[in-house]
Amino acid sequence: MKLLAIDSSANVASAALMSDGVLIGEISTNYKKTHSQTLMPMIDALLRFVETDIQDIDLFAAADGPGSFTGLRIGLATIKGLAHACDKPVIGVSTLAALAYNVPCCEGLIVPILDARRDQVYTAAYVWKGNALQGIIEPCAISIHTLLDNVKAQERQAVFLGDGIARFGDEIQTALGGRASFVPGNACLQRASSVAAAALTLYAEQGAGTYNEIRPVYLRKSQAEREYEEKQKESNQEEQK
Repeated sequence: MKLLAIDSSANVASAALMSDGVLIGEISTNYKKTHSQTLMPMIDALLRFVETDIQDIDLFAAADGPGSFTGLRIGLATIKGLAHACDKPVIGVSTLAALAYNVPCCEGLIVPILDARRDQVYTAAYVWKGNALQGIIEPCAISIHTLLDNVKAQERQAVFLGDGIARFGDEIQTALGGRASFVPGNACLQRASSVAAAALTLYAEQGAGTYNEIRPVYLRKSQAEREYEEKQKESNQEEQK
């Protein structure tokens, strides 16, 4: 089975192709161009390099969130369009679960953290059970303080990764001391090959859906939605005076 996966949930744009569970090609960029400029040329280049036609793909997968609202919309629109054109199934993968696949053979908690701004993080926690990840803390948008309380309650070593480390790393280290460690460098970045690995596990467990079933998982409302609701609230209060 050939699986094409993409991740555009953050600054990195990435595309990967697996064949029967083996990675045969991956391209990633962490550059100033937008995902709308890079994703399709990246997919085209990848397929040409590994001599694969888009019609030969059996399953499509994409990171469905959380992450950049714009990036998620672009990525999902791209993968849905390809799946629709090829009449093939598609599966959405949690950005956080895919990040956890960057850390194989870890005996402690794996805790991806993405900076959600407004003093919050997108996060979850996983442990390896055999060859599959098991969720310990479900994906959520919470304060770093709440996350640290939850991790402390697990009473085990914890490995953190993701762009939230740059902002909250010192706070995590202070709170957890020797129980906390951090994934270095590029292993903190999103990778489409990890999306593909997670998608294979999900596919074996629950199958896949059609192109019109996949949806972004934002975990919270956009800033525009929050500002609109606040204005509506203020307007209603003015009318009641």
